[in-house]
Amino acid sequence: MSRTAQKSSAAAAPGMARADIVAHSLTKTSVATALDRAVADARDALIARQSAQGYWLFELEADCTIPAEYIMMMHFLDEIDAALEKKLAVYLRTHQAEHGGWPLYYGGDFNISCTVKAYYALKLAGDDPDAPHMARARTAILEHGGAARANVFTRIALALFGQLPWRGVPYIPVEIMLLPKWFPFHLDKVAYWSRTVMVPLFILCTRKPVAKNPRSMHIPELFTTPPSDERGYFREVVKKGGMVARAFLLADRLGRMIDPLIPRGMRARATRRAEEWMLERLNGEDGLGAIFPAMVNALEAMTILGYANDDPRRETAKRALQKLLVVGPTSAYCQPCVSPVWDTALASLAMQEAADPVAAGASSRALDWLQTEQILDEPGDWRVNRPSVAGGGWAFQFANSYYPDLDDTAVVAWAMHQAHNSDDYTDSVSRALDWLVGMQSEDGGFAAFDADNTHFSLNKIPFADHGALLDPPTSDVTARVVTVLSRIGRPQDEPALGRALAYLRAGQEPDGSWFGRWGTNYIYGTWSVLMGLAQAGVSAEDPAVHKAVEWLKSRQNLDGGWGESNDTYARRAATPVASTPYQTAWALLALLSSGEVASDSVRRGVDHLLRTQADDGLWSDPTFTAPGFPRVFYLKYHGYSGYFPLWALAAFRTLVRRGPTH
Repeated sequence: MSRTAQKSSAAAAPGMARADIVAHSLTKTSVATALDRAVADARDALIARQSAQGYWLFELEADCTIPAEYIMMMHFLDEIDAALEKKLAVYLRTHQAEHGGWPLYYGGDFNISCTVKAYYALKLAGDDPDAPHMARARTAILEHGGAARANVFTRIALALFGQLPWRGVPYIPVEIMLLPKWFPFHLDKVAYWSRTVMVPLFILCTRKPVAKNPRSMHIPELFTTPPSDERGYFREVVKKGGMVARAFLLADRLGRMIDPLIPRGMRARATRRAEEWMLERLNGEDGLGAIFPAMVNALEAMTILGYANDDPRRETAKRALQKLLVVGPTSAYCQPCVSPVWDTALASLAMQEAADPVAAGASSRALDWLQTEQILDEPGDWRVNRPSVAGGGWAFQFANSYYPDLDDTAVVAWAMHQAHNSDDYTDSVSRALDWLVGMQSEDGGFAAFDADNTHFSLNKIPFADHGALLDPPTSDVTARVVTVLSRIGRPQDEPALGRALAYLRAGQEPDGSWFGRWGTNYIYGTWSVLMGLAQAGVSAEDPAVHKAVEWLKSRQNLDGGWGESNDTYARRAATPVASTPYQTAWALLALLSSGEVASDSVRRGVDHLLRTQADDGLWSDPTFTAPGFPRVFYLKYHGYSGYFPLWALAAFRTLVRRGPTH
């Protein structure tokens, strides 16, 4: 329930609601009272959610493919937890949309791949295929061409259950592990998430197992052509990829033809190398790559390789998956991963902006915990392209030492540098900046996990119908690195900073915005870049900044907030979208960093956040906040509606207190 504002009166009065006080005047004493109350309530609510160890950890929700795959995994292993399966099925039914299927994000369009997995998982769980919700889903699937039109990952899952022939999935033999680096496709040329997902898949797709499927559930009713007769499994790949995709598809077919000729010894050697690669990165109870798809593939690959149920490595892999579950009294879902470092770093920045002893104490506890999580001398796959770059980054999750990421590292270093006790973190920050600068790509930008991961032709291979095989530089990550490099201002970083700023200027859209790769979408990208440009000393009068500010103002809703749908990743529609607390906060932070504190847009944005703050001191919104992969996979960071609005309101309060500057 939101705190509803009363109608503003002619003069500010002590009993006025926060929103009305701000609407009345930015300079009245009562403004400070309203902001103080809002900031204190949000601060206290966030601190109440801080762990005893100092970190914050909010739920990270994805679409229904993840809980559906968890059900399918239990059936593949023939290790069914009936009580958990029942709760996962409740979650799936609850999230079915009006169009009959399942979307990739709240309010999204029908997605055939997600819907096929959800339908099959529910059927495995015992749902009657003639039940109304199943009939609606089946009708929607058939209207969209049937299950053969699902993406590669869904078709692989169905092949593992014998629901379609293995020729319906790409040819990815385990011998890929033996290819030299000069070969057009090599594991080192793809993104971290692709590596960790694909290596165990090489084993599965080479062995071609069929799940035990203890309840013998099948889904022929989801195909318009019998799966054994279907010849169009790669139709969309060729349609999207043109001649390059046709060439890769030809190589795919040639590979299938010569597969029987591969010597047994070579196959055994390749399997051992894949197994060793996987085990080396198994990552304890945090799992391979610390992401659900890789973790599931690893567990199933170990099963196919003959690991006993009580093998410690298999047990550990299973516990890693179980730790991703969010189980309630009647419903349950599985997270794609966890986000403690990201949540903690951003919440720390919000606490620092709140600028009071209570918030400072919470931030210090968080930073002390973060300091222990820095990845220093461990081996890591970032060394593939940057072998001489020493460690210094942070991972997104509790543990993922092979794969620290630049975005987290930049935000952690930023928070540590501006802490009141920043001297305690000097060495950590220095190591972080050395690592970040060492990870700059040739074009001047920064990616999430790798450097120069830009072999774009690989997105045309049959396996990559999701178009997200790579990790190229992006404006939002680059802007975060620009922010921290500019704030700290080491002389040795000036060349890298100059190249990064040039990259950002080149990436501005014609309308003045920036694309948001890791947050939804242009509002996120524009916030990220404007914050970075401001820290770099780029004037508010700079044409790029002015154009971005005007774009943000033009996107403000009548209620004072900002909103943007994940639809913009598929089509850049100008259709108005309801305001969200996190996107309103991003827009406010962007405008505030660009000298707009006294503007009407900022006043109305602050008014919106004050009016929509809930009784628990935070904000809530059902929408998904970020893409994992644009157009393919989306996420809802539950913490975004908490720490970002706090950060924005506190930043506004700070600037109002500071007064006009000349």
